[in-house]
Amino acid sequence: MLLIVSSCNSFKKGNKRFAVGEYDVAIDHYKKALKSGKSPAQANFMIAESYRLSNRLFKAAPYYQAALDAGLKDESATFYYGFALKANEQYQESENQLKKYLQSAENLEYISRAETELKNLKILGEIFSKKNFFDVRNLETVNSKEAEYAPIVNNNEFYFTSSRGGGKIYKTTGTPFTSIFKAPINEPVRASNIDFSAAQPLGDDINTDNVNEGSLTFTRDGTTMVFARGNSGRKKGTKEVNLYISRYRNKKWSEPAMMTINDPNAWDSTPAFSADGRTLYFASNREGGFGGIDLYSANLDANGRWVNVKNMGNEINTAGDELFPYVSADGKLYFSSNGHPGLGLLDIFVASRKEGKILIENLGTPVNSSADDFGISYFSPMQGFFSSNRDTGMGDDDIYAFVNNDPDLKIVNYLLTGVTVTTNDEGVEEKLANVKVTLMDTEGNVIQETGSDLDGKFQFRVEGEMNYELLGEQKGYFTTRNDFTTVGKSIPQEDLTKPVTNITFETKLNLDKIVLNKTIVLENIYYDLNKADIRADAAAELDKLVGILKDNPQIKIELGSHTDSRADDNYNIELSQRRAEAAVNYMVSEGIEKNRIRARGYGETQLVNECVNDVTCTEEQHQQNRRTEFKVYEYNPETQKMEEIGN
Repeated sequence: MLLIVSSCNSFKKGNKRFAVGEYDVAIDHYKKALKSGKSPAQANFMIAESYRLSNRLFKAAPYYQAALDAGLKDESATFYYGFALKANEQYQESENQLKKYLQSAENLEYISRAETELKNLKILGEIFSKKNFFDVRNLETVNSKEAEYAPIVNNNEFYFTSSRGGGKIYKTTGTPFTSIFKAPINEPVRASNIDFSAAQPLGDDINTDNVNEGSLTFTRDGTTMVFARGNSGRKKGTKEVNLYISRYRNKKWSEPAMMTINDPNAWDSTPAFSADGRTLYFASNREGGFGGIDLYSANLDANGRWVNVKNMGNEINTAGDELFPYVSADGKLYFSSNGHPGLGLLDIFVASRKEGKILIENLGTPVNSSADDFGISYFSPMQGFFSSNRDTGMGDDDIYAFVNNDPDLKIVNYLLTGVTVTTNDEGVEEKLANVKVTLMDTEGNVIQETGSDLDGKFQFRVEGEMNYELLGEQKGYFTTRNDFTTVGKSIPQEDLTKPVTNITFETKLNLDKIVLNKTIVLENIYYDLNKADIRADAAAELDKLVGILKDNPQIKIELGSHTDSRADDNYNIELSQRRAEAAVNYMVSEGIEKNRIRARGYGETQLVNECVNDVTCTEEQHQQNRRTEFKVYEYNPETQKMEEIGN
């Protein structure tokens, strides 16, 4: 009887710790319950789940198996057992288990993931046979039996996150809380020149007691840092992991501020800056994603606010987890995932854009293994670091250095730099700040978004032999589109002589201010004599106006038609009205709501020169009067299509 009571108490204690995420403590209680021999199926299952939820899926496999052998009837156990087998490199057994699971599966989400994973397992041969030139080594001088991960170089200093130093134990994983450390690097910058003997934790302004500090990222100039910080467990603390931002001033880091892009009910972590520092990539499990954890991006506006948070889409994100993004100097996005075809748990992938399509590539061995491989960063085009908890390491997560010895590795960076401008009332061009600029392909697919800075400057990375479209949006201004192409401007690979070559293109986006009742002349809108039919050349010009209206749903316009002074005045009024209505009808046929355009025929009442009745003029002078114009008569900024960069 005493043994049964003890077993029940252990289960209750385990369930209580499990419910608050203290999985390592829960495991101890469940193992005590297991020793009693009472309810072995449920005890083994809860141990397996505790290992899975504390990111130790490889340890869960024997407990899932024991639970199922003991008669457990739980769909999630049969499902996750297949993934746990893969984490232990039991690939055939994993495939068999997932097939077995699908024979009686009911959970639609699990079914989809299992079917995807079976397809992924078929690609393992390609990943293992992938030819690469990576040379990988464990940084034994920095690694310990505790966790070291998320390495990154900033201003000749090596930063990393570690649980070294002892202290209070984090009850989720049973390991000490993590802090951010740094070590100096002697010139030249290379892994062998890092002075790990001088590694020290950052000060109390960054590291906090009994709270996990996570991965971090820096802007290129090293003056802005974003890092992840866990919850404190206190009643007044945050519920989840959040991103914090700090700036280096007066030789110290400022008090970190929680970023507004955090979701208070979600896990937000693993940040990474773009090369220009105006885009921040991060991982989050907020609602609305494609799986457990997805990659997101946010833009920096001209006022220094991080805005416009967007999911990076289902070409990058899967039903699994995607995290630890990193953007290399050549514009490639590296990240870790257990949803794309991989070797076990998290693998490192690289996403690049070729011929307008996103290509996802597994880096293969020796960078990837059946364990968690993550947190990659480069400090030169060929050298960098990553993290892994593979069993050949020194303890928990370890940091590894790598060199890419590919003899044909030559990088060319194509950059498009631009400026957003407007024209003031005096006709003088001025810089226009805080414009949302979108880079798209010719099909209208968004490639990247950014905001112009206080000087109106913006920058995109582009690829060779591609056609693009730029979209500029700012409330109070007409949305503007410009075409841009690199076709015929790229450098053949065989002509590259240096390891890295940078090619910069320049462009300008001119946004006109929306002014009510300001007349704007449409060029080349011609009609045959005494006719109101829309000719082909006029249709081409009206198509541009259709585009303006589609890009600017916040406006309503009047389309006015004018004639020259020849013919009767009343006839000209009637003719111009028919011409204006024909133009409006054409635009309605192209998808514009009829209530957004009104037709007005002015006849010869608003001549632009002296060619009135009975005055002899040239045909060219008469043509100046035969014009079509439009003006905005209603503007509602609340219906602006753009998601304003400053919101």
